[in-house]
Amino acid sequence: MNRIISVHFSTYFITFQIELSYPMQLRFLQDFRPTLFGSLKTYNRQKFMADLMSGLIVGIVALPLAIAFGISSGVTPEKGLITAIIAGFIISFLGGSSVQIGGPTGAFIVIVYGIVEKYGVQGLAIATVMAGVMLMAMGFMKLGSVIKFIPFPIIVGFTSGIALTILSTQIKDFFGLQLDHVPSNFIEKMGAYFHHFKTVNLWSTVIGVVSVLIIFLTPKVSKKIPGSLIAIIVMTVLAYFMRHHWDVASIETIGDRYEINAQLPKVAPIGFSIDSIRLLFPSAFTIAMLGAIESLLSATVADGVTGHRHNSNMELIAQGAANVVTPFFGGIPATGAIARTMTNINNGGRTPVAGIIHAVVLLLILLFLGNLTHHIPMACLAGVLVVVSYNMSEWRNFLSLAKQSRSTLIVLLVTFLLTVIFDLTIAIEIGLLLSIFAFMKRINESSSISHSLKKLDISKEIESHSGNLKDEVLEIPQGVDVYEIDGPFFFGIANKFDELMREIGDKPKVRIIRMRKVPFIDSTGLNNLENLCKNAQKEKIQIILSGVNQNVRQSLDKSKVPALVGEDNICDHIHAAMAKATAMVRKKEEARG
Repeated sequence: MNRIISVHFSTYFITFQIELSYPMQLRFLQDFRPTLFGSLKTYNRQKFMADLMSGLIVGIVALPLAIAFGISSGVTPEKGLITAIIAGFIISFLGGSSVQIGGPTGAFIVIVYGIVEKYGVQGLAIATVMAGVMLMAMGFMKLGSVIKFIPFPIIVGFTSGIALTILSTQIKDFFGLQLDHVPSNFIEKMGAYFHHFKTVNLWSTVIGVVSVLIIFLTPKVSKKIPGSLIAIIVMTVLAYFMRHHWDVASIETIGDRYEINAQLPKVAPIGFSIDSIRLLFPSAFTIAMLGAIESLLSATVADGVTGHRHNSNMELIAQGAANVVTPFFGGIPATGAIARTMTNINNGGRTPVAGIIHAVVLLLILLFLGNLTHHIPMACLAGVLVVVSYNMSEWRNFLSLAKQSRSTLIVLLVTFLLTVIFDLTIAIEIGLLLSIFAFMKRINESSSISHSLKKLDISKEIESHSGNLKDEVLEIPQGVDVYEIDGPFFFGIANKFDELMREIGDKPKVRIIRMRKVPFIDSTGLNNLENLCKNAQKEKIQIILSGVNQNVRQSLDKSKVPALVGEDNICDHIHAAMAKATAMVRKKEEARG
């Protein structure tokens, strides 16, 4: 196999040329090819018109959300727009989904706000780039499918927790509370709101409530027009007249708090150091995990609607690339956005071109209409995020899961509470740990060991040397015991097996252990089986294993078990095991007689 790697330097570009063998080239192109490239092969005018209309609508829908997410994350509004533009373009250009729309999302608000408050904007940039590198590494290592195995109660738990936390961050602006500093801790935050609730601003509250009503009622009139955009237009015009013509000066707008630069962003250096990388690694890991989970969840939901299948590994690479590039332009973390992706699908978008157009639309709005955002009331943006948090809350799934098993309820509530009170990293770690323990408990409860004497009814079993068993009962010779393990032979069942052996306390001449229902055996099970065989040798009891499948046999071959019991005493079926046991008992009796 020939592999040639060369690097060409020019004044402005560095080009990497990699030549691989033809099979490797095909495999690489299949595994890591952006969906856009495949879509363009069959692209036509009809598809472009559909993508154009969808991209325009999605861009308009993304406008208020990008501004709101930027402000609530503790950065300026244009940083939210810049993220939606740059990250949205990269995710659509390189992504593994044909309809995924990327950008800032509500799930990152709490994390980003905490990082900015503790480490500043520069710390956020470092953490975001690190998270991007992690995401790209996960994609190239083909870990996209692994992320999907995170238990559903954990996803619902932290999503609901994030929704409640987002809601708590909007109370100040929604009610216009006179509060200089809002604590980041949830409990302290709610305490501060309680003590300052007497400073409620009536006009801000009215704008916030009316904004929520407009967003909820708009779909009943037209599902094509985004309610959030209607709410912002109506409330901005109303607030402008109230401030400039009716002398209502208590309504706070974006321009009162932020200075928006309606121009193309400039590349800013990021100061990396070993100390900053070490310090921000946990935050970067949280961003990477949340970005991976949310983007792949969004892509999976989109697959269910469109009938297409996304490339999860390429999607992670695209998400990673977006998060590596965006911070150099002042952006914040980005991922796939479920609401905007569904808006894209519902409006006819079927290729990544729609996502690229959505990014271009946002860029044009920033350049030519950016100054108008100064007049948007903060209470209106708070209303938009109140609806976002409601849609994120997953309350129907939350209530449904709460009615299931006790272990599911515990995982759900613990993940939810830890997300709200502490942070997402702790919530996911503890939630996964509890899920693993719950899974092992269920496996242990579903595994069993039975003991047979004198007769063994196998009339309903498939295991046979002939393959045709009807009403068959095997006679168990005196001096032979038969044990059957039903379920995985791992550390839980291994201890149970020891306890049963001690409880019975018999000393037969031959002990048959049926393993036909053992799908796998772990290191503890192997160690337990080895000790059982050694003790049996001391007591002069012959062990015969029956019904060992191929996977279990491969594990046994790596242990001392075959040498302890003898290769010939590991049988494929119970008839062979019983025949060997009968012959051994007869031989021992003849030797004694």
